[in-house]
Amino acid sequence: MGLIDELRNRLAVAIAAPEVQSFARGLDIEIQFGIDEAAVAIACRNNQPVVSIPSNAPDIALSGPATAWLKVLASCPPPTYHSFSSIQLRNTSFTVTGNALVIAQARAFLEAVFANLTTPAAHAVEVDLTRLEGRYHRVHSAGGQIAEIYSEATGTGRPVLCLHTAGADTRQFHGVMCDPELGRDWRLIGFDMPLHGRSMPPVGWDGSIYQLDQPTYLDWCASFIEQAIGEPVMVMGCSMGAGIAMALAAERPDLVKAVIALEAPLRPRGRRNDYLTHAGVNGGWHSAAYVRGLMSPSSPAEDRRRAAWIYSQGAPGVYDGDLAFYSDEFDGEQIAKLIDGHKIPVHLLIGHYDFSATVSDAYALAEWIEGAVVTEMPELGHFPMTENPPKMLDYLRPVFRALRSLPL
Repeated sequence: MGLIDELRNRLAVAIAAPEVQSFARGLDIEIQFGIDEAAVAIACRNNQPVVSIPSNAPDIALSGPATAWLKVLASCPPPTYHSFSSIQLRNTSFTVTGNALVIAQARAFLEAVFANLTTPAAHAVEVDLTRLEGRYHRVHSAGGQIAEIYSEATGTGRPVLCLHTAGADTRQFHGVMCDPELGRDWRLIGFDMPLHGRSMPPVGWDGSIYQLDQPTYLDWCASFIEQAIGEPVMVMGCSMGAGIAMALAAERPDLVKAVIALEAPLRPRGRRNDYLTHAGVNGGWHSAAYVRGLMSPSSPAEDRRRAAWIYSQGAPGVYDGDLAFYSDEFDGEQIAKLIDGHKIPVHLLIGHYDFSATVSDAYALAEWIEGAVVTEMPELGHFPMTENPPKMLDYLRPVFRALRSLPL
């Protein structure tokens, strides 16, 4: 069987998947996949995708050499061959053409197609959410705003503050927070930033466009630590949460005992997309798809879908507004050089499938922080604690054991 026939067969299986069928609704396009001089297409008509003979005028075309497609179709594709967005944004072996708006409208469908070209061997592990206790805190920021902030906590011992990624909420940490072993020595606490998850906008919000900046983000985190927790914490954040965890260590060292930075960025420019908030694009589908491409193909498919589901529930403009901080403003070099690594231990854990915060980013940051430790996670992507909690815990438990000896 030739490679183009293999791709045709894989596409036929992929478009039969329930989630791919779901994301085809409303699409009226032809997507062409080219291998050298050969091509196959998917046509979406009347909410039904079918494998078809390519026309001369596809709406979207993705083409690359046979050597590159062999990697895409591998049982576990390597980084930048594992998803549509990673190919479009980071893989120079492929060419992607088409109207940007049409690509945005089809991104959820395309990510689902790529996710179903291979079958992951891993299965999701059930998490005991009954360990969690949730409540609201009325938090007053130093900037004068008031918000009813939702938080969850579990475990006993020294407090660990878990900070979610851009556009998401603390549900991302459920698989880690509910681990009985961690819970014996640590009290894990997470909160939804205002406008995220179960935290409503601050009192007096006038409906204007949301845009996060570092001082505001730092203010909410510091205010929550002071008013809701009441003592210094270890801070474990992911992505923008990792960025602000480092900023807390730099600007408010009195509140921070240690930092565990998951997928910490250096200068993640270019992550904002004009179609994250656009009248012509389903915002929930697009935001979820935009982050889905950052996860590892070896992570359980169900957990990856759940990670994307959190993003699909974000309020309009919140993910884009968070990226104003994460992608446009944050400078890891400036922050890292202000951290006193002698007083605040810093652990940087980085997944190989993350093309937003990369392995080279982690090592660059570690160069500026005395004593910082980098742990590479070859099997994981940008949302390790959500896309594969058991594997994330394999990496986290040794870190927590190393931090037990910290003075109170």
